[in-house]
Amino acid sequence: MPLLKQTTLILAAILFCLPQFVMAASHEHHEHNEKPDAERAHLMESQTSQGIQLSPGLLALLNQEMGLIQQGIMDMVPAIAAGEWGKVSALGQKIKESFILKQKLTDAQKDELHRVLPQQFIEMDMDFHKSAGMLAHAAEMKNADVVNFYFYKMNAACVSCHGKYAAERFPGLAKGGEKGHH
Repeated sequence: MPLLKQTTLILAAILFCLPQFVMAASHEHHEHNEKPDAERAHLMESQTSQGIQLSPGLLALLNQEMGLIQQGIMDMVPAIAAGEWGKVSALGQKIKESFILKQKLTDAQKDELHRVLPQQFIEMDMDFHKSAGMLAHAAEMKNADVVNFYFYKMNAACVSCHGKYAAERFPGLAKGGEKGHH
């Protein structure tokens, strides 16, 4: 019975967080669309400048990495709900270590990343991977509350980074500027 209760609580927490993300993105989109056309055009121009221009080879590796991270996060949901801590830990550890990006980068691509990526992007990425490692550790300890906390942090980091650096690809996450937002 305690396992059923714990599983129910985990599912409820996940189901509670998902609508919050959707509502927050919808709120940002609604506020953004209320701005006059000239202001909206200026904001879109500044958002586009946040986009990072990578070489085709590096972009392909990054997209492949993002796809694997997305799949890993999606695989975590039922594993967390079922208390499959070994699977959750393994997925968190893979995400922490990057599935492929670090292993496949050439020296020239590493130089390109250091030259092109803004410092804030690098810090956000480091925090994301640190959260994945903390999630893996919490799963090893079978601590559902801490696992859920780091799962939330990882999702929030994805939303924040995509809204700032990939708004063209994820227009629903584009922010209308930093002023007046909470």
